[in-house]
Amino acid sequence: MSRRAKLTHSKLPISGRILMFFIRHLQQAMASMGELWRTPVSSLMTMAVLGVSLSLPAALQVLVKNAETVTQSWNSAAEISLFVEDNRSEQSIQSLLARLRGNARIAEVKYISRAEALKEFQHLSGFGEALSYLDTNPLPSVVVVTPSGKYSTPARARELLAQLEREPEVSFGRLDIEWLERLQAMVRLLERTVLAIAALLVLAVVLVIGNTIRLAIMNRRTEIEVMKLVGATEAFIQRPFLYTGIWYGVIGGVLAWSIINLLVWYLDSALGELLGLYGSQLSMQSLSFAELLQLVLLASFLGWLGSYLSVRQHLRAIEPA
Repeated sequence: MSRRAKLTHSKLPISGRILMFFIRHLQQAMASMGELWRTPVSSLMTMAVLGVSLSLPAALQVLVKNAETVTQSWNSAAEISLFVEDNRSEQSIQSLLARLRGNARIAEVKYISRAEALKEFQHLSGFGEALSYLDTNPLPSVVVVTPSGKYSTPARARELLAQLEREPEVSFGRLDIEWLERLQAMVRLLERTVLAIAALLVLAVVLVIGNTIRLAIMNRRTEIEVMKLVGATEAFIQRPFLYTGIWYGVIGGVLAWSIINLLVWYLDSALGELLGLYGSQLSMQSLSFAELLQLVLLASFLGWLGSYLSVRQHLRAIEPA
């Protein structure tokens, strides 16, 4: 900004200064967009690189979100099987069921009698005719206990199992929790992988934008020297480059969101066919509108950061002769 412009600006009231501030920023933002349209090929290539770079961690985030959705019911299904002693009467078993249903740590109690257990085993095993020749029913009565949400974790479920095994009617209990621990470990590993890859790609985005802005500064070196000769401030000179970086980030974020939606649409039918074999009707979830805004805001910030670092380094090196 020249001295004459500064004097004119100082005579304006506060409301006028605020209005001029936003007008200047809007003008420079639109001018920076015009600069991008003057070099469409290089601009689009840079935006495509940013979009692909941002889509990789976003795709992993979508994968983690869908994995958590699919396994949500599994995570809450840490069932405990309590095998009842053979010599217990029906009245004793009903007393056990009443105590279990009154336990605040237990969300659901399901009783499977010996006859029901044998009938289910005959149906699932395929040995129905052979089992009919048995003189006695070898299967015990089973009480299936589902812990409440607070006690569905492996450690808390083991504590609950130890408590329930002390019931006088219970012969022993079993908690099939190893698969759940493996599943949780895999999800944690996937989350850390997402963070690590996201950090690397964020650095790549900053470097790509920084190098792009550096080339733009070098191409406009003469213009920058003239602006410094007429008294333009550093903030006035660097502002268009900062807006250029923001535009790169915004459009790159929208491209990343579009890529993720296309990927989800492409994989949804295959995943639906696979889950249908297991009786599930789930479908893949894409990025929500809130996640889209977060992605665009993150990409805008990365564009601004890469531009700022490049501008601060290279503008100071340009001085009029």
